[in-house]
Amino acid sequence: MDICTQKRTRRSRRRKGLRKTLRGTPTRPRLAVFRSPRHIYVQVIDDLAGRTLASASSLDVDLAKQTGGNAGAAAVVGKAVAERAIKAGVGEVVFDRGGYLYHGRVKALAEAARTAGLKF
Repeated sequence: MDICTQKRTRRSRRRKGLRKTLRGTPTRPRLAVFRSPRHIYVQVIDDLAGRTLASASSLDVDLAKQTGGNAGAAAVVGKAVAERAIKAGVGEVVFDRGGYLYHGRVKALAEAARTAGLKF
């Protein structure tokens, strides 16, 4: 098993452990993060209804001015998703880091969303 496969396996195990405890409800949906080497994606999800309430990514046309793979772009995406979630009527969320360490781009996204008004 090569190192990339091992990393994916470890991340999927961490993710499954997180999903056992994290559930998005209508009053407090889940803020789910996915990061690729080039971009970062985030969604606000109501798991009970199976709906995405708000989303943002570094590929969005209005956010594409930033480079996609760095912490600065992640902060811009975090601010954008917080504004969109608040516009959709969501003020409080559960943060799902998707098995990634709370470090670097994931941390920058979370802190930007907090400063933009989301509570978690």
